[in-house]
Amino acid sequence: VQLQASGGGLVQAGGSLRLSCAASGRAVKDYAVGWFRQAPGKEREFVSAISASGKTYYVDSVKGRFTISRDNANDEVYLQMDSLKPEDTAVYYCAQDATFRTSRRDTNYYSARVTYDFWGQGTLVTVSS
Repeated sequence: VQLQASGGGLVQAGGSLRLSCAASGRAVKDYAVGWFRQAPGKEREFVSAISASGKTYYVDSVKGRFTISRDNANDEVYLQMDSLKPEDTAVYYCAQDATFRTSRRDTNYYSARVTYDFWGQGTLVTVSS
């Protein structure tokens, strides 16, 4: 299983970026994919996830600004980030759920790092003020 995150870069506050996570080895329609981020000196935190059934989850700080989606045919998951703020600056990681088509529906499950057993290498997002 491999995950390849891409799409990061430097953008001004208020701008947009679209991150991509290409999965190989496990279909994204069968295993949930989550996005996490880690700012300098801070813990890695949950940002968003899409379950195998297509249900989406977001941390409160990005609701209304970020949108997660996926392309089942190409096994890719995207994170569209709009109205970016300087506090969104971080390395963004995608990760894949260890469980095949889990029946879990709670946000606590998808926001927990231990849910995911494979992680991409991260892509840096820098938002300037």
